[in-house]
Amino acid sequence: MLRPQGPPSARRQGGVRAPICLLAAALGVLAVVTLPAPALAVRVVPDRPPPTAGMPWLQVTGGRITTTAGQTVILRGFNDSALLQSGSAPLPTALTAADAALMQAQGFDVLRIPISWSLLEPQPGHFSRRYLGRLAAMVELCAQHHLYVVLDMHTQDFGVAFGGSGAPAWLAVPGIPDLHLPGLSPAWQRHLSPAVNAALAYFWLYPNWQALYWEAWRVVARRFRNLSNVAGYDLYNEPHPLPIPPGVFATRLLWPFYRAGVQRIAQVDPNHLFIVEGDLFGELPTAVRPLRANDVVYSTHLYAGSILGAPFRGSEQPLKQEWAQALSEARQLPAPYWVGEIGIRHTAPQAKSWAQDEIALSNQHLTGWAWWQWDDPSGWGIRRRAGPVNRAWLKVLSQPFVRSAPGKLVSMSYSPATGILHADISGAAPGDTVLVSWPKTAGPARVESRCVAPTTHGAEAPGTIRLKMLDPACRITVA
Repeated sequence: MLRPQGPPSARRQGGVRAPICLLAAALGVLAVVTLPAPALAVRVVPDRPPPTAGMPWLQVTGGRITTTAGQTVILRGFNDSALLQSGSAPLPTALTAADAALMQAQGFDVLRIPISWSLLEPQPGHFSRRYLGRLAAMVELCAQHHLYVVLDMHTQDFGVAFGGSGAPAWLAVPGIPDLHLPGLSPAWQRHLSPAVNAALAYFWLYPNWQALYWEAWRVVARRFRNLSNVAGYDLYNEPHPLPIPPGVFATRLLWPFYRAGVQRIAQVDPNHLFIVEGDLFGELPTAVRPLRANDVVYSTHLYAGSILGAPFRGSEQPLKQEWAQALSEARQLPAPYWVGEIGIRHTAPQAKSWAQDEIALSNQHLTGWAWWQWDDPSGWGIRRRAGPVNRAWLKVLSQPFVRSAPGKLVSMSYSPATGILHADISGAAPGDTVLVSWPKTAGPARVESRCVAPTTHGAEAPGTIRLKMLDPACRITVA
């Protein structure tokens, strides 16, 4: 077991008594509504060692995710919940080397890994070496296949004590019933549970539980601070505002929470991206307060037509509105935008059209995503536990894109009907390289532009094409 080095207050269980907690919660709501909000800024000074696994360090430059050399990078891939504990259920099937190799061959370059605070800190103040070791092995497996990793401290319905994921079972508000009402699905039982919502309210209103949370993150960050194939840290999955009003929650609680997290983690690891999410209700706007710090990335989860709103019937408009809202929030922060979760059950009507429309929008906005998910028993994934890979659905998601580009990546589009990728680049230097993700299932590639030339510099990774810029500006066409 590892013992944290934080202050004693960060090592307590955070235990509270119910009457005191309820009174404190009421006073806390009053305080966050009426007190002036402080400015949000964090000074982060990276201290990056040489890159590992031949994968450049990532940072934020000019509103883009880039390498430290200034190459624009687009991260597209999957989520995989092999290390995520949900309630008392056993862990899902482990990610295999064959899985990682297939992602690489299909041109994907990132895996978002949901991790469990409950397994990381099974007892107050004691951190599991075994769990960190399993996480490190998964990160290393991804590095072997040139996949960046985003580590996501995943929370749903506060914690495992209530059948969700996130907080350990030893963290709860005593005396609040975890009611189970007839006629409700297990998910809605958790969403509406008084015990869940009391724990969430206490977590957001008072710093002692937040201090425990950030100490858990610091343990993770210490372990991975020197690995460049770790792209960054997704600080909190789908923050839940209720029972606090969403506007008050975002402006007075959520953004100060993120500022504190960036500050705390950067003390032990200033080298990675800090990914911050909007609130859980993706179709409603998140109130944004500017958060000025190096290497902050904004993320939301895109499920319009697959979970949220009316089911998809072929109209792109709800999808476009969801993108526009998320991009507007990113600009207000200001930060580049990356989609931490996006997905649809592939048996849903028009699922293929939904996926193609979403990928086309991501091309239009020059951003990346992580599909939910690789392995899922309910029909969202590429695999169902140890079953065979759904190669037809994998092919739908496996579209060529520009993985990294010098200068300015101006535009990008891909037509599944013609199999042609177009990308416009300006401001490059002759000799600079462009890396194109090209799925194995797309077949041999034909470069039709005379302003770039294919190159075989070094051992080329599967699922990629390397091009050399011959002119400062180029419309790249690959068929």
